[in-house]
Order: sequence, then structure tokens, then C-alpha cells
Amino acid sequence: MRKIQMVDLKGQYNDIKDVVNPSIHEVIETTAFINGPKVHEFQKNLEEYLGVKHVIPCANGTDALQIAMMGLGLKPGDEVITADFTFAATVEVIALLQLTPVLVDVNPDDFNINIEAIKKAITPKTKAIVPVHLFGQCADMEAIMNIAEEHNLFVIEDNAQAIGATYTYKNGKKVKVGTIGDVGATSFFPSKNLGCYGDGGAIFTNNDDLAHTIRGIVNHGMYERYHHDVVGVNSRLDSIQAAVLNAKLPHLDRYNERRNLAATKYDKALKNIDGIITPFRSGEADNHVFHQYTLQIKGIDRDALVKHLNENDIPCGVYYPIPLHRQKAYLDERYNEADFEVTNQLVKEVISLPMHTELDDEQIEHITSTIINFING
Repeated sequence: MRKIQMVDLKGQYNDIKDVVNPSIHEVIETTAFINGPKVHEFQKNLEEYLGVKHVIPCANGTDALQIAMMGLGLKPGDEVITADFTFAATVEVIALLQLTPVLVDVNPDDFNINIEAIKKAITPKTKAIVPVHLFGQCADMEAIMNIAEEHNLFVIEDNAQAIGATYTYKNGKKVKVGTIGDVGATSFFPSKNLGCYGDGGAIFTNNDDLAHTIRGIVNHGMYERYHHDVVGVNSRLDSIQAAVLNAKLPHLDRYNERRNLAATKYDKALKNIDGIITPFRSGEADNHVFHQYTLQIKGIDRDALVKHLNENDIPCGVYYPIPLHRQKAYLDERYNEADFEVTNQLVKEVISLPMHTELDDEQIEHITSTIINFING
């Protein structure tokens, strides 16, 4: 059996290296390292794939979120609602811009932001909602957009974990996530479903004026060299990373299908095991692209299971062990523990198994049987 990896980037590379290697070499030969042809090519290809008018590449996913908020003109003190159960980057950029983060609880099934909690958190100072499509599954965007329209709020989609996922409206209309709100942000960190070989990110929008503003922000606020029209940052996707992403983009749907297939095999092996809750899938199959395959463990020592898996050379992850509202950097006396019942429970129970495009049946069988043997003692 091949060594089990949390994410097998080497195996994925071996499958596409005949395209990746010459693409990288072309960038080196032309020395067009910043804003070169490969970046513009990737931008156009991703726009076509997502069905969105504007893709603005940038240096990483955290920058993408920050720049999206800067582009919307949010002001210090404006309240921004987002989920308590997610990676810190989402709330980090809110705080960096001196906006006021308002953390709310998530759903007990799909772990995405809770609609009723959003409604409860809205005040006259609320200006935006940041739904996170957690672990690769779409948040309830139709409901979120309805709330935003009712209260005149911006919606900024954190799509760092769900590139390629498709949201289906009640009327059957299908749209790629990240393109539904006013603006979307994603990460191309190497372990993502569409990952480069370093850092990278992008911002999506169908708003022409917003896209123009953001294009200036990512490049020091310049539209014309040495003319700084807006306050900007230095956040550009380099050409080598764009070359890698261009090579991977045509395979993204296949990558996501392979992740779904692996998830289905995990489900089948673990669905009837006492103490294990397999991931909930809402909507249609393309609603979830399984950036992570995350179990809930009930009545079992989660940390002991983690130790057991590691002792058997099976990597795993706990995403996330501490709620954002309890993180030292984001403590706030406004928060009431009773409002985070789901998140406070999830952090004690979740465990994510290896998930990537190269998982094979032998590896999945070994992972699941190791878990079952632990539970059965």
C-alpha cells in the first residue's frame, strides 16, 4: 500500500507534470514573472469556468478577502457577520480593517452559517455578511441573499474551500459558488481543490465598477503606473503559480468528482458504526466538493482516536479545535456562550480524514478499518 497522505500533491503532480513542467519553464524563459501572459490566460479561463464577468488574481486567499472588503468601501466600526466555526482568516481580515466582527453559530448538519443566527445578529451597524462554504459544501446562499436584499447588506463569499462547487436554487437554476454574492474570494493554497505550488488567490465579481476598484487595490492602488488613485496593497498572483493553475483548471471537475467518490466510499464503510456521524450532504451531488471529509465523533475519545490513527501512519486533522469567539485575538464581551451551542460542541467532536484526488480503495479500507477497530476495542 502507498503511504497515506492527508493531501497527495506528489501523486497529483505526477499525473499532470507533462503539462506543468513546460508551462513553468516557459515563464522562466520569458522572465514574465509578474502579471505575465500566464496570469491573464488563467484569469480568462477561470472567468469562463465560473461563468463570472471578472476574476482578479491576487497573492493569497486572505488577501482576497481583505481586498474584497476594501473594494466595497466598508468603514471602521461597520459590523460584518460571519461564522464562528471556520479558519481564522475570515475574521482576521475584518479585524485588520478595523471593522467589527460579529460571530454567529453554524448549522448542526452541514456546519455552515446558520440563517436564523444571521437574522438575530443584524443591527443598524451591520453592513455585510461573509458566508463560508465550509469543507467544500455550499452555504444556503438563496436565503442569505434574501436577507442581504431585505437589509441592504453586502455579501462576500469566502470560497476558499469550495472552488468548483455548484449551488442550486429552488427553481433549479445552477450557479458556481463564489459568484453569487456581491464579491467572492478564494485561495489557491497547495492543498485546496484547485491549488498552486505556493500561495495564490483570486476575487470574483459580476460588478464592473467593483472589479475596476479591486484591480487598482491589488496593484498599489494604480491604474496607470505611478498614479495612485486608491489606497492599495501589493497582492499579485505570480506567473509561475498561474501556469500551474492553468494546467490544473481543466481537471478541476474531475478532481472534485474523485473527491466525491472517495467520500462515498468512506460513507459506505462508516455509515453504520455507532458513535460516527458521516458528513451531511445538502442538495445535489455537485453542492459539495469535499475539500475536507469531516466526521463527528459521539461518545468516543476523539483525541485518542487521533493518536491511534497517527500511530498507524494515518494522518488526520481537527478543523477546528477552538471556536473563533474563544480565540484570544477575538475575545469580545458581547458574546454569549449560549449563542454558540453548535460550534462549542463541534470543536470537541470533529475529525477530518485524508481527502484528495489520489486516494485508492486500499488506502480507504485501511483508514476505515483502523477507525472501526479502535471503536470496537
